Amino acid sequence: MPGRGKHRRPRTSPLTRGVVAAGTGGAALTLPLLGATQASAAQPAQSAPAAQTAPQAAQPAKSLTYTVTKGDTLYRIADKYDVSGGWKQLYKDNRAAVGDDPRLIHPGLKLKVKTAKAAAGPKAATQKKATQSSAPAEPADGVTKATPAAAKTYANNLDGWIREALDIMAQRGIPGSYDGIYRNIMRESSGNPQAINNWDSNAAKGTPSKGLLQVIDPTFAAYHVPGTPYDPYDPVANITAACNYAADRYGSIDNVFGPY
Repeated sequence: MPGRGKHRRPRTSPLTRGVVAAGTGGAALTLPLLGATQASAAQPAQSAPAAQTAPQAAQPAKSLTYTVTKGDTLYRIADKYDVSGGWKQLYKDNRAAVGDDPRLIHPGLKLKVKTAKAAAGPKAATQKKATQSSAPAEPADGVTKATPAAAKTYANNLDGWIREALDIMAQRGIPGSYDGIYRNIMRESSGNPQAINNWDSNAAKGTPSKGLLQVIDPTFAAYHVPGTPYDPYDPVANITAACNYAADRYGSIDNVFGPY
């Protein structure tokens, strides 16, 4: 991309989902849980008064050491362990190890993670998903509770990345079609989310084109779509930012048929 994002076809490496701050992509969309009021049972006439339960103290945050693996970002790690303050707090706690750019984390890097989960780690995350997917038991008093809607999931491949990006774009009013996105991705990166162009004029200026739709850092920063990882190598973040830019400059990514 010239100044704002024109790029030529990059030299790519085999398809991989890992990124410098390796990406994501795929946060599932969920509908809010609707609460329902339960009827309280009548107190038996001769029963002893119930013992008043002392309020439960808030669980203090627990610290664990997390080793970064390929595909990780600070955003994903913070979300996985419910870090209070999100990725910004995680970065603040580990700035000495991470350095000045929170996007540049690499496999093998050890991070200090503060989590309030009872059982920190991948096992806890698995238990959380199992709990969310199971149907709640019928209340004893017969009051029916609203259940959460099933979360929408996407395949961790080019088709899934495009479909997730389209759903986010629809929420933000960003135009674009599956065919238009796919056509431009195949021209720009051949579907490799880690593609980088280190030889064109943008690279010579120190801003190489990156990711599926070959976005330079200034363009990504200007057109990044909130709710996606701040990582130009993240497939969904890259697609949505590029489509946001194309909509501003050309009306839609569908109107782009060459380097842009």
